[in-house]
Amino acid sequence: MATRVIPPRILKNIKYNTATATATATATTKPLNSAHPSILSSTAVALPSLYEKADHQKPPSSSPVTTAAKSSLLNLDDAEKLFSSVSTSKLLRSSAVLHATAMGPMVDFGMWIMKSRLMQTGVMKDFVMAAIKKTFFENFCAGEDAADAGRSIRWLNEVGLRGMLVYGVEDAHDNEGCDRNLKGFLHTVDVSRSLPLNSVSFVIVKITAICPMQLLERVSDLLRWQQKDPSFNLPWKQDCLPIFAESSPLYHTQKRPEPLTPEEEKDLELANQRLLELCQKCVKANIPLLVDAEHTTVQPAIDYFTYSSAIMHNKDDNPIVYGTIQTYLKDAKERLLLTAKGADKMGVPMGYKLVRGAYMSTESKLAESLGYASPIHNTIQATHKCFNDCSSFLLEKIANGPGNVVLATHNVESGKLAAAKAHDLGMGKVNHKMEFAQLYGMSEALSFGLSNAGFQVSKYMPFGPVEMVMPYLLRRAEENRGLLAASGFDRQLMRKELGRRLKAAVF
Repeated sequence: MATRVIPPRILKNIKYNTATATATATATTKPLNSAHPSILSSTAVALPSLYEKADHQKPPSSSPVTTAAKSSLLNLDDAEKLFSSVSTSKLLRSSAVLHATAMGPMVDFGMWIMKSRLMQTGVMKDFVMAAIKKTFFENFCAGEDAADAGRSIRWLNEVGLRGMLVYGVEDAHDNEGCDRNLKGFLHTVDVSRSLPLNSVSFVIVKITAICPMQLLERVSDLLRWQQKDPSFNLPWKQDCLPIFAESSPLYHTQKRPEPLTPEEEKDLELANQRLLELCQKCVKANIPLLVDAEHTTVQPAIDYFTYSSAIMHNKDDNPIVYGTIQTYLKDAKERLLLTAKGADKMGVPMGYKLVRGAYMSTESKLAESLGYASPIHNTIQATHKCFNDCSSFLLEKIANGPGNVVLATHNVESGKLAAAKAHDLGMGKVNHKMEFAQLYGMSEALSFGLSNAGFQVSKYMPFGPVEMVMPYLLRRAEENRGLLAASGFDRQLMRKELGRRLKAAVF
């Protein structure tokens, strides 16, 4: 069985007794993803804290370091150090792309072109697609095929980051498309196994790509109605963790839905078999499978697939199937607490990815059209609080028991708070029960800063032909325009580093 190792870039920054560490590592190294244990256990090897002073002496117990002080020691100011592993050409492209996507009119114009009739003419389409490939695609995607993705992952591995490998398909509408997409996801597992050890943290799956969208809507309607009326029988339903909370929106289902037809039940079984095959392959490869979240119209069905699979495959404090919690939803924290309690009761170790969310405009428009308040928090501050509260809860939970967490955030303050919380809980360096994550091509300063501090950090990396990944790029542009516009922190640091390199080259 393969074992996890510390990325070279992190390893070279850790100073401790090599002889002691070697002897201890032999005794403590665990199988890949065996509860993601900390390879360098605090009980086995005395490592310097992430937040210790330069002389590696801890502050006296009478003068404890405050959370604010510890979080500030996550160094995000030294642009030269943060981008030391990034070539000037890559830095120039990233800076230019981030500046372009920060301009609302530029994003609107690009989306108009992509959806216009101009894209139906061969010459214009070829020109636009070539331009997109050399700019936005190469900045936000891992490549057009497995070979390209492998090269991107290897580069990340060399600089101390990891990759979440994402076969870049979106929705499927029939069984033929679902079967085709499944082959892509299965191939992604094979690609992951062929790459350097520890370089791929997760394989990502979108349930909307392996189960027809219409069926997901039907299943979500039926699950919502059962929540309204517990006597409503769903004969096809498998064991599952709690999906809804009292505050969960149920307005999508306005009337009692008809039971699934025999054909729909057959299609549901096919979808179950697809996910089962993918889960079994991940179990065999010992690579976690992370299920992406979608909009609330189909999220109940996605949670149903996720949690029923987790019950089946997550064993012995070893989460293989991870779910996603979108904390911009008002019911996110309540659902997380209920699901975690249910998992504990059933003895199921759960893995969660926390995100803020990516369907704000869609959710608000749908709720308004049905005469209901938006399920999204009313303010960005409330969303930040929800993310940070959920993050704190999960970190405390995994520090004292089973389970893993991925904190997918581009917010610097959330990163600092979580890093400080992990330190307070004594979780130590390179703890495999927790991981930070950002989108590939975004929040590079935060990614490298967290990695420099000794945390595991992954980048969300979609790959596939440009035309296939185009829906992903368009959705990112539309749903993340606020995030892209707020990328000034990264852009400022990139400008600073490019200026330094130019000055060094001239003088």
